[in-house]
Amino acid sequence: MEKDRLTAFSDGVIAVIITIMVLDLKLPHGTSLAALATAAPTFVSYILSFIYVAIYWNNHHHFFQLVPRVTGAILWANLHLLFWLSLIPFATAWVGTHHTAAIPTALYGAALLMPALAWFTLQTTIIRAQGTGSPLAKAIGRDLKGKTSPLLYTTGILLAFINTTLADGTYALVALLWLIPDRRVEQALPDED
Repeated sequence: MEKDRLTAFSDGVIAVIITIMVLDLKLPHGTSLAALATAAPTFVSYILSFIYVAIYWNNHHHFFQLVPRVTGAILWANLHLLFWLSLIPFATAWVGTHHTAAIPTALYGAALLMPALAWFTLQTTIIRAQGTGSPLAKAIGRDLKGKTSPLLYTTGILLAFINTTLADGTYALVALLWLIPDRRVEQALPDED
């Protein structure tokens, strides 16, 4: 099967996820800076979640440039990823409203952890279909960031019950790790003249 339908569907779902998140942003009650400050936690959680969804979209785009065709297993692994990504708006809204509470902060971490695990499943499924000598397998290599991220998310989830600020900092740290451009997949792409 060609990959175009999978990537188009994924792009659409990710666009809807971002739209749902932005629609959860509420106007401040008032016109003062103090009123605006009350909306800051919701806005900050939106920014972090937007960054996460954007990172997944960007990496998804790069990955599928190295996938010439998809199998049924890849389709299901991709839907698995999209399912977990679709829960980010809910967790974002809850943590934005209750930013100092342990349970919403921990759930937000779980909403970030699950797409990371689903991403690993998708990556493994693609490599299994293409073989260990495939361009994607070579580009991924040891995947230190991919293996470290779930550990950091789990740490953040546990920290949520001790100090929500430390948990939020851990979630932001993972986003920073992934914001640094990873050229491995780009370097594996064939040169087009």
